[in-house]
Amino acid sequence: MKHAFVPPADLEPLTRHPKAAAPGRHIALHHSTCFGCGDDVPLGLHLKVMAGEGLTVDAQMPVQDWMQGGPGVIHGGVLSAAFDEVMGTSPLLVGAPVVTVHLEVDFAKPIPLGSDLQFHARILGRQRRKIYIDAIAHLGDPNAPVAGAHSVFVVIDVEKHFAEHFDKRVVL
Repeated sequence: MKHAFVPPADLEPLTRHPKAAAPGRHIALHHSTCFGCGDDVPLGLHLKVMAGEGLTVDAQMPVQDWMQGGPGVIHGGVLSAAFDEVMGTSPLLVGAPVVTVHLEVDFAKPIPLGSDLQFHARILGRQRRKIYIDAIAHLGDPNAPVAGAHSVFVVIDVEKHFAEHFDKRVVL
């Protein structure tokens, strides 16, 4: 899959945090009303991101009828949101809460409704507060991706970053 995103050559390598979720374990991130991972959102993605080996994560998502964009296929925005959730969870492996500053998605093939979409993301490295990540989505064969994504996330202090928004949050 060809893309325009090129991470800096001088990325600092990262190591897994000693308290990171073990490979094969769920990485709990947000809250129950998060569109990406929350269980209490009726039409949310309900993604469960699992820690992989090293600095990788995996997730799967059934492509449901409500996700339709073009006739019989997933909407590109829904796919982008899923990539954002999967990649945005991975920095917890290095103990870094982050927010998205850049997300680029390459759509290679239409993804049919009723599919079981698999995601695999890996942390490439860090440059100051920026963490670079790439990911693929496939339908069962990791060597045949149907989409890919590249992103930059910035490390934040969660309390400071969201301070003025806590009183506006929705609780279902």
